[in-house]
Amino acid sequence: MALDRVPRRVGVVGYGRLGQSLVSHLLTQGPELGLELVFVWNRDPGRMKGSVPPSLQLQNLAALGERHPDLVVEVAHPKIIQESGAQILRCANLLVGSPSALADQATEHQLLEASHHWNHAVFVARGALWGIEDITRLDAAGGLQSLRVTMATHPDGLRLEGPLAAVPSTGCRTVLYEGPIRGLCPFAPRNSNTMAAAALAAPSLGFDGVVGVLVADLRLLPAPLQAGDPSLLRSRLFP
Repeated sequence: MALDRVPRRVGVVGYGRLGQSLVSHLLTQGPELGLELVFVWNRDPGRMKGSVPPSLQLQNLAALGERHPDLVVEVAHPKIIQESGAQILRCANLLVGSPSALADQATEHQLLEASHHWNHAVFVARGALWGIEDITRLDAAGGLQSLRVTMATHPDGLRLEGPLAAVPSTGCRTVLYEGPIRGLCPFAPRNSNTMAAAALAAPSLGFDGVVGVLVADLRLLPAPLQAGDPSLLRSRLFP
């Protein structure tokens, strides 16, 4: 990084496993990458105690503008995007780490409107969806006729809501949902983000045309969320 370059000011919303890893990387490697961490917000501020410098702890998300961020990275929960995404865009560019939030058409519209009005960009983290650029190119060329994304995980890794939470697991492999991704995201907000990224990568199909399949598979080993994925910051622009 050139020594005279002004660093990009970054705020992080969410301090779970992924947020903790991201904050750690920004504190240790940010300066050499031209990035400066200016705040961390978490719904439970006590979780930041002892690990986030007090000067960086933001107690009120509505006050983020006082930190003058260039980019706010959300790694919390889709509800944060639905409740505060448009407000964040008043102050900064926004990287959405919970793209399942955009399955809600009102939220998508609000973000697009705020993005255009305040001239701030919305980015979407691709997460575990390798090859997303190929999907986008194929879709833009008119060659994508259908897209189906299957996500299989150990039942312990599922965090389901509503009717999906009541679906019984039968045998070692159970298909919990198969259908348009828009119908899955509200009931599996934490387990459908990769599928949501696929829907955004293929706008000709979108949330209603891309098919998502969510599978509970006892043969898979339960594993913690793989935080520290550098692909979080190599994201595609959401138009």
